[in-house]
Amino acid sequence: MSSSRESARPYHHGLLRDTLLTAARALLEERPAAELSLREVARHAGVSHAAPYHHFSDRHALLLALGEVCMTEFVTAQAQAVAAQGTPLQQLVALGEAYVGYAARHPHAFTLIFDPQVCPPGPGVSPLAPLIKRNQALLGHILAEAQASGELLTAHPEDLAQGLWGAVHGLAHLVMTGHLAPQAVPSTLWTLLSAELRTSPA
Repeated sequence: MSSSRESARPYHHGLLRDTLLTAARALLEERPAAELSLREVARHAGVSHAAPYHHFSDRHALLLALGEVCMTEFVTAQAQAVAAQGTPLQQLVALGEAYVGYAARHPHAFTLIFDPQVCPPGPGVSPLAPLIKRNQALLGHILAEAQASGELLTAHPEDLAQGLWGAVHGLAHLVMTGHLAPQAVPSTLWTLLSAELRTSPA
């Protein structure tokens, strides 16, 4: 398709931002964010090369918005997995499986949301910050429930939360890079959690 035809292709201006993000999200399934460009996203969306600049000042602005889309997917997947379970231990395992599962299914999206250029670590202004807090709150709530029910052994749930995050994030990277089979994740999580919780899968 020539650029002149692309320029002539109509689109609803009010939906342009969503159209571009949908195109960018589709491209992210095929290649890493580092290979995305505003020009390519515009071409994939079927709009003119100048159209993205109505909503994104540059490529980085597009990646920030795309990161927010991916982080929303990521957090929602974990929340839905947790909601389908009963006990705190089952919820923790489900949360971990959903975390790793998202990384396995969408490796480029997972990499994007943990890119420090998109989501700087530590305090600061980031469109992803509210979603990160929501994700942390979900884990904190489950641990609080586990503590209240007597399942949680540790007196320091905040430290445990950090340790679990590190462990699950590491599992996600092992699965993404092919060093760990996805099928091994549930039993690994059960074994890990049984060291801190009274209940076992048996």
